[in-house]
Amino acid sequence: MNTFVTDIRQTIVPDRGSKDGPLPPILVAMTLVTGLVDAFSYLVLGHVFVANMTGNVVFLGFAVAGAPGFSIGASVVALVAFWLGALAGGRVVSKYGAHRGRLLNTAVSIQGVLVAASVIFAALSASPVSAGYRYALIVVLGMAMGVQNAASRKLAVADLTTTVLTMTITGIAADSAIAGGKGSKAGRRLIAVVAMLVGALVGATLVLHVRIVYPLAIALLVLVIIGAVSRGLGKSNPEWVRS
Repeated sequence: MNTFVTDIRQTIVPDRGSKDGPLPPILVAMTLVTGLVDAFSYLVLGHVFVANMTGNVVFLGFAVAGAPGFSIGASVVALVAFWLGALAGGRVVSKYGAHRGRLLNTAVSIQGVLVAASVIFAALSASPVSAGYRYALIVVLGMAMGVQNAASRKLAVADLTTTVLTMTITGIAADSAIAGGKGSKAGRRLIAVVAMLVGALVGATLVLHVRIVYPLAIALLVLVIIGAVSRGLGKSNPEWVRS
C-alpha cells in the first residue's frame, strides 16, 4: 500500500531531482486531452478515433465488411492524418530530442495550434456536423494527436504513453506480486487509466448534454497551460531534460 501511494504521489508531484522532472503530471494531463478528443471524435464524427489508431484499424475492417455506422473514408483519413502528425512530430524529435524541455514545448505548441483550429471548426459547424467540417476536424485532430504521440514516445516516461492503455492495464496485472512479478507500479498506471476515463467521461457528457465544441475547448485550455509551463522548461537545463 505504501508503494501504491508513493507511486501516485510521485506521479502527481514528482520529487525534486527525479529522473523525469515535471514530465509525469504533464503527460497525465495530455492523457486527459486524449480522452476528451476521442470522446468528441467518436460521438460527433461518426465512429472514428483521432488518437487510438488501433481502434481505427479495427473500424476500417468493420467498414470494409459493410457494418453499419462505420466509414472507410473517415477511418482512412484519420489514419493518414495521424501519420502526417507523427511525421511532423518526428521532425521535432530529430531537432530537439536531446532536450526534453524544448521537445515538449515545441510539440505542444504545434498541437495547440491544430486543436485551436478544431475548436474553430466545431464552433462554426452545425449539429450534426456536415461532411466538410467532419473531415476537416478529423484531419486537424488526427495530426494533433500524431504530434503528441511522437513527442511522448521520445519523452519516454514509463507507463505514461498518453494514448495507449492496453499495455498499461496489462502491466498492472502481469507485473503484480500476485502474478509473481516485482511490482506493477499500479499507482502510476491507474492514474493514467483514470485520466483517460475522466477525459472521456467529461467529453461525452459535454457532447451529449451541452455543446460539441466544449471538449475541444477544454483540451485546448489544458494544452495552453502545458505550453506555458513547458516554455519555462525549454529555457532551463536540469539533468532530467537530458535523460
